Amino acid sequence: MRILLLSAYDAVSHRYWRNGLVEALPEHDWTVLSLPARYFSWRIRGNSLSWAFEAREQLERHYDLVLATSMVDLTSLRGFVPSLAVTPCLVYFHENQFAYPASGHEHQSVEPLILNLYNALCADRVLFNSGYNRDTLLEGADRLLRKLPDQVPTGLTDRILARSGVLHVPLPDQVFLPNEITHGPLELVWNHRWEFDKGPELLLAAVEQLQHEQVPFRLHVVGQQFRKVPAAFEQLKQRLESGNQCGYWGHVESVQEYRQLLQQSDVVLSTALHDFQGIAVLEAVAAGCCPVVPDRLAYRELFAPEYRYAEQQESRALATMIANLSARKQQGEVITGPNIQHLSWSRLKSAWAEAIASTAGTPRAG
Repeated sequence: MRILLLSAYDAVSHRYWRNGLVEALPEHDWTVLSLPARYFSWRIRGNSLSWAFEAREQLERHYDLVLATSMVDLTSLRGFVPSLAVTPCLVYFHENQFAYPASGHEHQSVEPLILNLYNALCADRVLFNSGYNRDTLLEGADRLLRKLPDQVPTGLTDRILARSGVLHVPLPDQVFLPNEITHGPLELVWNHRWEFDKGPELLLAAVEQLQHEQVPFRLHVVGQQFRKVPAAFEQLKQRLESGNQCGYWGHVESVQEYRQLLQQSDVVLSTALHDFQGIAVLEAVAAGCCPVVPDRLAYRELFAPEYRYAEQQESRALATMIANLSARKQQGEVITGPNIQHLSWSRLKSAWAEAIASTAGTPRAG
């Protein structure tokens, strides 16, 4: 089967998914087009223009399926390249803009929301990486449609739901590693992008509470960094260093070193304002970490209640859960997490193969 895979805003998680997909299903003839994850507003509106006039030869080849991320301006691209309008299309949502938290500094525009809505409506099949992702898109689209002044067709979200499904981004088999038992204080790892939406202020507040209560712990803060880093990170570093509780700090260049750090950690933390699947947390759990995650977002469908801290007074709830785990380790207990082998490529490959095959054989949606 000839498949055109389009990733218009090729962030780390998007590359993670598309590389895994192409590697897991080599029986297909893949053509991959991607654009850098920068200049968000221009990228999501301009990707169709960029591709239609710079990659036209590749776009006009015969394909059995178009597999596009939700950032692709699919309706415009099909207008620019008419042959794509008659090719079956599967759209994959890594996230949706209806549930993406605003920093307060960006220009508020309805265009990202409209892009998500149009893509979901024009695809033959729509897949989401979590039920949370699907449900928040449908709820957000419904709110948006109710605000529009007139001539709004009825039943649009029902049409999306009817062709929707949930299929997680699988984890590579090599991330499933044996946990290395460590001694001493509880080893915590926070492994996310260093941006506001990953909740550094909540992490800082929880650390302040733990230090006040003199809880033994060491915290590794790792992940992708950008030119502008929230001030909470510098405050956090100063606090950790003052208490001699700072572990690895910054981006880990070596994949092998990063995976070893996960193996040697007891707990992986999320303080995110949004996580549509939480790949970083899942990779750490696959390496033996116990997840400590918010009782919201996609985590409600991924982990049992014992791994989730309450929404009420979140920093206190987070600190309390960490303190309890620290006490258990001090008493000699080995801290472990749940088995998530069901999220591996070995387990999910057949589901992805079926989704691709069935969409390619589906008559064009009306």
